[in-house]
Amino acid sequence: MLLDTSGLMCLFDQRDNRHALATKQYQSATRRLIHNYVFAEFVALVIARRAPLADALRFTQSIHHSGEVEVVWVDGGLHERAMRLLAEREDKRWTLCDAVSFILMGASRIAEALTTDHDFEQAGFVRLLDR
Repeated sequence: MLLDTSGLMCLFDQRDNRHALATKQYQSATRRLIHNYVFAEFVALVIARRAPLADALRFTQSIHHSGEVEVVWVDGGLHERAMRLLAEREDKRWTLCDAVSFILMGASRIAEALTTDHDFEQAGFVRLLDR
């Protein structure tokens, strides 16, 4: 599975009504993939929601260093492919972070995303969490 920003928030926030399901989905995954743009977007979301930043940073570090999650660092080529995807799909309101996720998921043959974001379904992937 690909870990998306909203899925990370569901894992992080134990008060979220999707926390238990997100945890179960995360634990049952045989493969977990994330990229650094998701971490950047997650930190921004934590700040916007006024959640405890220090806890969120520890959480992202624990995922990054867990050995359970493959972390992809977005390079210039991947960034440019994502920008082209956005330009080709101007009818969609996808973020740059989502476009990178879609490219990685396609290249890695990953069908499922730990996310609440319906954009993943628009792109042909499986969203594992409800809104």
